[in-house]
Amino acid sequence: MNRTIVRRLAANAYALRIPRKAFSSEAAAKAPSSITACPSHEHGEKQGLTNEVQQYDVAIVGGGMVGMALACSLATIPLTKQLNVAIIDSHPALQGKLFIKKEDPPDPRVSTVTPATISLFKDVGAWKHVLQHQHAFFDKMQVWDYTGLGYTRYDARDINKEALGCVVENKVLHHALLSCIQNTELQKTIYPSRLTSMTIHPSSSSTRVDSTLSTTEMHNWGNLAKLELSDGSSLYAKLVVGSDGGKSHVRELAGFKTTGWSYPQNAIICTVEHAVENHCAWQRFLPAGPIALLPIGDNFSNIVWTMSPQEASECNSMNEDDFVKAVNHALDNGYGPHPNSSLLGNGDMFSWLRANATSSAKESFQVPPKVTKVASARMAFPLSLKHANDYASRRVALIGDAAHTVHPLAGQGVNLGFGDAFALARVIAEGIAVGTDIGEVSLLKKYEAERKPANIMMMAVLDGFQKAYSIDFGPLNILRAAAFNGAHYISPLKRGIISYASGEQKLPLFS
Repeated sequence: MNRTIVRRLAANAYALRIPRKAFSSEAAAKAPSSITACPSHEHGEKQGLTNEVQQYDVAIVGGGMVGMALACSLATIPLTKQLNVAIIDSHPALQGKLFIKKEDPPDPRVSTVTPATISLFKDVGAWKHVLQHQHAFFDKMQVWDYTGLGYTRYDARDINKEALGCVVENKVLHHALLSCIQNTELQKTIYPSRLTSMTIHPSSSSTRVDSTLSTTEMHNWGNLAKLELSDGSSLYAKLVVGSDGGKSHVRELAGFKTTGWSYPQNAIICTVEHAVENHCAWQRFLPAGPIALLPIGDNFSNIVWTMSPQEASECNSMNEDDFVKAVNHALDNGYGPHPNSSLLGNGDMFSWLRANATSSAKESFQVPPKVTKVASARMAFPLSLKHANDYASRRVALIGDAAHTVHPLAGQGVNLGFGDAFALARVIAEGIAVGTDIGEVSLLKKYEAERKPANIMMMAVLDGFQKAYSIDFGPLNILRAAAFNGAHYISPLKRGIISYASGEQKLPLFS
């Protein structure tokens, strides 16, 4: 019986590849161990469905971190590593034109990757490339607000882990994923261009086609999406994946509706330097929004400071000395006192639970390390929440920010995107295993059913935090203090929060 299953899987995989061979050109047939960049003039001459037109199994529109995570996952799953993949993006890194200089200070664009994401990166062989560059694991986190009424500290030891997360520059994560797929069997072609239009052809059984086309050509006409690019070239794909960010053109062209709103906040990010090395992630909620101080290695940290657009403009225009003073004021005792003594009596109301308290519950409040200088440019960007009502339709799937954007207060956005990418790769493999067309909506909806509930829950949690901490009102302040103390002293609650934030506990939150 096992031999029968193996033969079936092999036959399905081979069948999936037959149409590709009939339509591939020389550019797509080059050595699979390298990423091929296709100049536009090779594709713009013929637009008909002929042997000169490029056909791919998967077209990934957007070659950023999440798009490359999908490509990397496809390259390492046995049933998908033989696929022919097009990556449409003009990012210089995809053409080997960007180099990471270890002597440079860390870039301000960083991500806090969770243990669950780290595990996924290890599975596909990308994490070893991250470790060769700047990064910083942290095993402690402290969260408090400006009222001085409460705080909570988290420790990886609370859930028997070595780290709560790792802060990595986005360009390092991107480079690691690119390095991962260099020597794989995945046939991949880079189109350094932009998507301009997309046509999803209806099934050939219900569509009139040119009578001069062969039976094979008519069959494939109904099984492909046509993409036209800004350089005049075109290509066909069985599945189009939109990983092209919050303003996704794929989402727009496919007609996906979204729900969401803009926050009355901007975020300022930058790299700062200390006199000592930082090993803890710090987050303080201020009246206008949270400020986070995240370790990035050596004596560097990353600042993510949320505030009103007017305040962001003022902070961006400050000279360096004034900005450093403003940051230290925001992280220390500016806006309110240190929460050394709780309004709730240092947790006395939770004393009956202290016998089973976590190790971090016994740690007192600590002041973050002082910032001594700014080590990068300051960048500001508006914040919003947006969610696609659907992640999939026939021939199209959305991943990452194309499907959802969230508030950055917990650093979860890119982790949700990585979860999408690896989940979609698994679903594609499942489809190949049973002989299903990888662009069929019934298959792609399995991916949506897996990811949408988890993403919506995280978005709701983050939006709830944003709203709860944007109001300065006495009774609400006391409720927030109670929440801080509960999260600090109630061990099951604390462990549940850490496990959920690390991506290792699924819904429901407490089980």
